[in-house]
Amino acid sequence: MPDIPTIPSKVTVHLGAPSASAPNITLSFADYIKNVASSEVFPTWDEDALRANIWAQISFTLNRIYTEYYRSRGYDFDITNDISIDQSFVNGRDVFENISRLVDEQFNSYIRREGNIEPLFAVYCDGVEVKCGGLEQWGSQTLAEQGLSAEEILKRYYGNDIEIVRNVPIEGISGSAPAVPLREGSSGPNVQIAQIRLNRIATDFPAIPKIYPPDGIFGPETTAAVKAFQEAFSMTADGIIGPATWYRIQAIFNSVKRLNELTSEGLTVADISTQFPRALGAGDSGNEVRALQYFLAYIAQYVNSVPPLTIDGSFGPSTEAAVRGFQRTYGLSEDGVVGEVTWDRIYNVYLGLVANLPASFTEGQVLPFPGTILRIGSEGEDVRVLQNYLNYIAKTYPEIPTVTPTGYFGTATANATNAFASLFGIEGTLPNTVGAVMWDAIADVYQDLYVGSMASEGQFPGYSVS
Repeated sequence: MPDIPTIPSKVTVHLGAPSASAPNITLSFADYIKNVASSEVFPTWDEDALRANIWAQISFTLNRIYTEYYRSRGYDFDITNDISIDQSFVNGRDVFENISRLVDEQFNSYIRREGNIEPLFAVYCDGVEVKCGGLEQWGSQTLAEQGLSAEEILKRYYGNDIEIVRNVPIEGISGSAPAVPLREGSSGPNVQIAQIRLNRIATDFPAIPKIYPPDGIFGPETTAAVKAFQEAFSMTADGIIGPATWYRIQAIFNSVKRLNELTSEGLTVADISTQFPRALGAGDSGNEVRALQYFLAYIAQYVNSVPPLTIDGSFGPSTEAAVRGFQRTYGLSEDGVVGEVTWDRIYNVYLGLVANLPASFTEGQVLPFPGTILRIGSEGEDVRVLQNYLNYIAKTYPEIPTVTPTGYFGTATANATNAFASLFGIEGTLPNTVGAVMWDAIADVYQDLYVGSMASEGQFPGYSVS
């Protein structure tokens, strides 16, 4: 699954039960929802009832696609029209005009629970002949007649802790399995995704050893966990994550997290890797670009064919030149755009450069971002370095609480990093999390304060001038 849900440009529907021999049809996401809505509800209902039902249908569909519910099981489609498990879809049916208009307004938004990432598995039923614990279609119309808005109707059925995510990007979506199998010696975001999922699965299947920390580096611990997983689920125990193992891990992860149920455990930021954000190119801006520039600027110190650049969060000519220089140096397609392949190579080269640096804290020494996002639950020397930086900064800025440098990222460390972000106006970063942008900002402030405290001769008060 991708890191953050997007709206797929296309949906492939299987016209029958999952295992039935039936054709597939592919159409735009909006056209699919228009067909479902026209098949599931009456166009004469109040507009707020229609909107509530459409949001439920959108979120139900996106949950199937985002979790790769069918594709992780080896099917070549995203959803079926079997109404016992999915939604009604009548191939070739006419679409009602008012429903078409509402879907055009709503199709790039969905429901989720506050604090979760995945689209809500928004089950629904007619509420008269069938009860389901989710939205009741006829009941939604009754509530609309009583004056409730669409969002109020949804909260009546799904709880007050839901929210509508709006203006979601529309993208073509392909399978999430890595193009090259992951094995011992591999590194990068996909390794970290697998480690995070295996650790969660291991909670329910204790024969699978946990991986600490899930750092994106495929070492012996990860090999052992993969082999144990494969043995537990009757697969060839070779310790390699190819497509079959990747999707099996995902299917079991979905199952233990109950991501395809209304009572989902929920997918939070801590459950995903956020290393690869999206394709980046000329004209883009923000913290994603700033993180990219941070990695490239560090690489440029050691690789002469990558020109230096300014870390300003704006993908301009100097950033494009650095990207092209990197792509040319490492045999990638030189298009100046950072897609997943280029990002992963940049990330791996950066990891290789920082791997030989000391991980322990030495006063006055500024270490580069360790390459692994730090969050609640992280532990090790990288966390201890971060804690020492924050404590040094807190001497000058008491708004930042001090922490005991234990090497464990708990709530105290999270509070300190959040206070730093607030104090120094670091916007667009995830709370309770330290990625490249936050690390760079903390290290910069630490270095400025440390250098500033080293007064040269003649700067001390009361120094005798002669």
